[in-house]
Amino acid sequence: MIRLAASLVCISLALAACTYGGAGPAAWTGGPNKADLATESDESPQQRRARLRIELAAAYFEQGQTLVALDEVKQALLADPDFADAYNLRGLVYLRLNELSLAEQSFQRGLALRPNDADALHNFGWLRCQQSRFDESDQLFKQAIDTARYAQPGKTWVARGLCQMRAGQQQEAQASWQRALALDADNPSATYQLALLHYKRAEFGLAQSYMLKLNAGNLANAQSLWLGIRIERQLNRPDAMAALGSQLRLRFAQSRELIAFDKGDFHD
Repeated sequence: MIRLAASLVCISLALAACTYGGAGPAAWTGGPNKADLATESDESPQQRRARLRIELAAAYFEQGQTLVALDEVKQALLADPDFADAYNLRGLVYLRLNELSLAEQSFQRGLALRPNDADALHNFGWLRCQQSRFDESDQLFKQAIDTARYAQPGKTWVARGLCQMRAGQQQEAQASWQRALALDADNPSATYQLALLHYKRAEFGLAQSYMLKLNAGNLANAQSLWLGIRIERQLNRPDAMAALGSQLRLRFAQSRELIAFDKGDFHD
């Protein structure tokens, strides 16, 4: 089974949630003296039907058509009841629907089939975070990060930091976001979270140093521009506030952040 070309990453500047990597079974095939990675030619017709259904389900999920995605997942599992990717995606669907018990069952089943699936470990860790089971969440994130060939450890460092903040572990959260930036200096989620942390500590110069680069690039969004505006207000830089406000109006004209800006409502 081959990897899906695209991945779903349910992550914003403010909230890291989930990922669907479409990893396939990542199994080794061959005789006792020779092993090889499984590829598409190793698929049975049933497995191929299941994979195509999951690719379709992933596209629906990304477009916000959650129940349609769930139906496609069901069809995939009818074709291949042991398809770990299907259980991972089903877990994400139930997580989005706030059916946490069903999401837990799905992630557990997927991990039983493929214990070292970093995406499933990440997602299960995020579920445990929502349940305030922080020690378990942190352990699952650590397992995901330590998994060989994991392509997105920075995403998991960001999510781990968010859960550490929820658990009241501010210093640990800061270290996690810094690790994410060490892996990818342009990680927008880690950049935003560090800026927000310094802003809340009234360390406005440090907060500004993170936000200047982010808001100057294509990864800026309404949240980041709004945080930038509030930082510049604390630094008494009205021209910088106005410039960021113009960006907000031009790019995110329907945002609640622009409404707050126009009202002069700078409360957090």
